[in-house]
Amino acid sequence: MATGSTIHTFDVQLADTDRGVYEDYSLRVARHPSETDAYMITRILAYGLEFAEGIGFSEGISKTDEPAVLVRDLTGAITAWIEVGAPDAERLHYGSRLAERTVVYTHRDPEKVMLPWAGKRIHRSEDLRVFSFDPGFIDQVTPHIERRNTLTLTVTEQVLYLDLNGANLTTAIHEHELG
Repeated sequence: MATGSTIHTFDVQLADTDRGVYEDYSLRVARHPSETDAYMITRILAYGLEFAEGIGFSEGISKTDEPAVLVRDLTGAITAWIEVGAPDAERLHYGSRLAERTVVYTHRDPEKVMLPWAGKRIHRSEDLRVFSFDPGFIDQVTPHIERRNTLTLTVTEQVLYLDLNGANLTTAIHEHELG
């Protein structure tokens, strides 16, 4: 954990009917001073939407050769490389060479996130998926973040129903492919 990080805890109830994943778990999230609330909540949503055995946060900005979230199998091999925000093509190329699955969750305009990747080499770019939320959704969520949080994530037919500390919000989960 970086010096000056703020610790947030999230008690999460996940019901992802699309994938048949139902879990209750707690997260201790260290938010670096340079990390925005929008990035942090997108990272937490990516964790829940990709929840699988072996999932974890990387060491963040102190470990630049890992994504925000990753999934490892029992041997320690990376099976899912999960980026948040607007990673560059080089990171995606690197990650997709290491992992079976590479995805990006963004709180930004997905078209603007993907535009710099055009013409760049990304290993298995046809398999890369970018997920985004309705415009303004993340901005509606961030005012409800506290140091201790109760979070319920329900996913049905690519719609996310979120309850964060009593605030109920809904968004579609949009999937984008590289064109």
